[in-house]
Amino acid sequence: MAKESKKDPAEIPVEQKLKTLYQLQSTLSKIDEIKILRGELPLEVQDLEDEIAGLGTRIDRIKTEISELKQSIASKRVEIESNKAQMAKYKEQQENVRNNREYDFLTKEIEFKTLEIELCEKRIREFTEKENEKAREMEDNMQAKEEREKDLEVKQNELDEIVSETKQEEEKLREKAKELEAKIEPRLLLSFKRIRKNSRNGLGIVYVQRDACGGCFNKIPPQRQLDIRSRKKIIVCEYCGRIMIDPELAGISPEVKAEPAKERGSRRRRTTRE
Repeated sequence: MAKESKKDPAEIPVEQKLKTLYQLQSTLSKIDEIKILRGELPLEVQDLEDEIAGLGTRIDRIKTEISELKQSIASKRVEIESNKAQMAKYKEQQENVRNNREYDFLTKEIEFKTLEIELCEKRIREFTEKENEKAREMEDNMQAKEEREKDLEVKQNELDEIVSETKQEEEKLREKAKELEAKIEPRLLLSFKRIRKNSRNGLGIVYVQRDACGGCFNKIPPQRQLDIRSRKKIIVCEYCGRIMIDPELAGISPEVKAEPAKERGSRRRRTTRE
């Protein structure tokens, strides 16, 4: 026996389309409730991970800067030793000069080398001070990173606990949502998702409440209410753009309007006056 062919979503009656859309809305709302249950934890975990990564990058940069400062200090010390060696050489040459001109030249060279040594020593002090500052900065960042890692562990454990409790339910709901989406024509589904995304409460389809839109609560004209109850076409709210259905289709009993009490007392008074 041949398998029954799947019905094209475009050929499904409007009433069934609206019913399926509302079921999809209910399913997606339950998924949203699970996300709300998780609260800000996913964002907090993400923020902590980003902060830890940022601190790690900063620590690596400080380490590089400290390494460069150490190299600079070592370079200046080598330069000092070189200048001292040259000074010793010039002093030795001074003992064997043949005239005052050579002696003055060597004296100036020794003075120049002395100034260079002093400058190198000054640079070493500056580099050492910067190295100490960077070391303190690195220590602070490492401590901050350690604290953030502890916070992350706590938050991650909280999130994992909530996810483990709701994971199975969420998977079932997502599977149901996929099945419902397959029954809706792509253009209508895309329109519904767009409306839902733009809604503050995530509702793309609402039922009429007290002659008003269940989304923005603006009054609906009587003729439009008849069109909604007829379920012959898809009606959207002219104010908020949400798709509207009648309460019965949503499985809700319509509200019975109470008739205004007759003004018997006023009639009696009029009769008496007459």
